Amino acid sequence: MSGQRHSKIGLHAGGAETEHHESHRVIISRAKKATVIFLLLLLVGMAATVVARVLHNQKLAGVTEENAHVYVTTIHADAGAKTQTIILPSTLQGIIEAPIYARSSGYVLSWSKDIGSKVEKGDVLAEIDTPEVDAQLAQAVATRAQQAASLELARSSAQRWEDLRKKDAVTEQELNERRSAYVQAQANLAAADADVQRLKKLTHFKKIVAPFSGVITRRDVEVGDLVDAGNGGTGRTLFALAKVNPIRLYVYLPQAYAQRVQLGDTVSVVQNEHVDQILKGSVKHIAGAIDPVTRTLQVEINLPNQDNKLMAGAYVQVTLTPNGQAGVLRVPTNVLLFRPEGTQVAVVDSSGRVKMHTVTVGHDLGNTVEILSGITAEDNLILNPADSLADNDTVSVPTSEPAGKARS
Repeated sequence: MSGQRHSKIGLHAGGAETEHHESHRVIISRAKKATVIFLLLLLVGMAATVVARVLHNQKLAGVTEENAHVYVTTIHADAGAKTQTIILPSTLQGIIEAPIYARSSGYVLSWSKDIGSKVEKGDVLAEIDTPEVDAQLAQAVATRAQQAASLELARSSAQRWEDLRKKDAVTEQELNERRSAYVQAQANLAAADADVQRLKKLTHFKKIVAPFSGVITRRDVEVGDLVDAGNGGTGRTLFALAKVNPIRLYVYLPQAYAQRVQLGDTVSVVQNEHVDQILKGSVKHIAGAIDPVTRTLQVEINLPNQDNKLMAGAYVQVTLTPNGQAGVLRVPTNVLLFRPEGTQVAVVDSSGRVKMHTVTVGHDLGNTVEILSGITAEDNLILNPADSLADNDTVSVPTSEPAGKARS
């Protein structure tokens, strides 16, 4: 009984051990498979990382190469014309303009010429009553008579003392005193004569006359007005007179064109109210110096005005054609590089190579400058060149953007 029990127990123990070994083998197999799968995934991840890094490096190298490539815009120099046109504003003025003032103080009795009146030289414009001047003249005449009487007395006294001195009746000093009194009396009479002549001339200014032929452009006087002698201000001006044939105007030429205008050059003048009428004038006078404040040159232009259609004070526009130099190239100022070697421009050849050309600059025209030597009209000039550009650098010019011309 006990033997059967033991045999059963042994049987059961052997089966359990077999099952245990079987489960252990399954676990090991599964662990191996998991390990293999993990290693495979790890290898795949490593390969993907390597591939990604290789692609990134290639892309980075391409971007770096692209950024290292310089793209530029080019332009051709413009062959300057022999003449250029410049338009400047101006104001018409009479060839002679003068304000008329009173020379003697007094009251206005009458005026005979009004604005717009054409007058000839010497025509009476107004008359002034000058009571104070008349009284001063009468006093001066009386004073002169007194001085004349004193002179006669001094002359006779000096003559009498001369005779007495010959008889040794008076001293030499007494004679010298009489001589001095005579000389002084002569001087006093001369001063009185001068004062009388001055006041007589002032009485001639009772009549205000035109100093030249022209037209009255302003009248600032009425009958009864009290006027003072002299030009004490514009408020005391009696009349304004202008000669308007020919008529003149002034323009202020920029310094860049100062050397290109000559006496006798023809100019065109247009008034805004009559744009279809182009008037021709000529350069009459040129200032011999540049204004240091405005850097401009004053130029006087004369216009014929036989029909008096042009009025002083009108605003006009003046078109000048300063003489230029034929064949001189013009380039924008933003192609220039200022370096120790001198003023240079960067030129691109057909292969994209940069060559630095030293140039000679002529007149500065504002946005453009004249180039006298160093380049040709066919050269491709780089606009806004970088300061780091040097000879033999390689650049690219976009094919979709043809080279343009320099703007004046």
